[in-house]
Amino acid sequence: MTASPELLDLAAQLKANDESFVLATVVRTVSVTAAKAGAKAIIRPDGTIVAGWIGGGCARGAVLKAAREALADGVPRMVSVQPDNLLAELGVKPGETKEGVRFASNMCPSKGTMDIFVEPVLPHPALVILGASPVALALAAQARTLGYHVTLAAPASDLVTTPEADVLVDGFALDQLAGGRRFVVVSTQGKGDEAALRAALACDAAYHAFVGSRRKMDSLRDKLISDGIDAALLDRVKAPAGLDLGAITPEEIAMSILAEITLTRRRGQREAGASAR
Repeated sequence: MTASPELLDLAAQLKANDESFVLATVVRTVSVTAAKAGAKAIIRPDGTIVAGWIGGGCARGAVLKAAREALADGVPRMVSVQPDNLLAELGVKPGETKEGVRFASNMCPSKGTMDIFVEPVLPHPALVILGASPVALALAAQARTLGYHVTLAAPASDLVTTPEADVLVDGFALDQLAGGRRFVVVSTQGKGDEAALRAALACDAAYHAFVGSRRKMDSLRDKLISDGIDAALLDRVKAPAGLDLGAITPEEIAMSILAEITLTRRRGQREAGASAR
């Protein structure tokens, strides 16, 4: 069985729109099962199967649970739905994971076995850079080569060259941002630090960082707290931004920031991989 053109078209459309979804594929069946090897389905984050077919209730619950988890940590999963007697022979219980396979019980009368590969398809990670400094421009250029959707926000008058960004914002108003997991870096370096930091704090993100010294960040922190900004929000801002690699040039500093963002991005995936083992 092969995927229908409509299903493949929908998957391509969702991916082009930077929407999250799961592509579930039946890779093996034994005995009587409703779906056969090659059957596919597209599952949205709310658990809705919007296209395709992976069988009935015997496999649906286990696959939807795996789909939610895969969208949360970005790690693909293999789900094996088997009757209880076969699970007992393997020495596993429903819900357990062994050698990278999550096992589930098939309670249907057919007593068939079905293995389903659950693959999350996530939007490009979004990097929002505030500022037109040399570090900001280097960060935008490097991030795009790594597959980030880059938004650079800075007053147009501060830009001496056209940045390598997907979206340019004149000023620091972050009204419409790309979906996907978001990372925010303030790299104004003396030009609009306070305004940019305010805009960054209002932006929901997995990572906030400030390119500048700890002393400078402390000074801005005191000023913003006196203006009513929640101290807990300011405490989430990493300053100085980036890993301590001894970076000196703008390109090296940008690299250290992207290295730190990569650690943040992959942390959940590493933990999920370790627990699967």
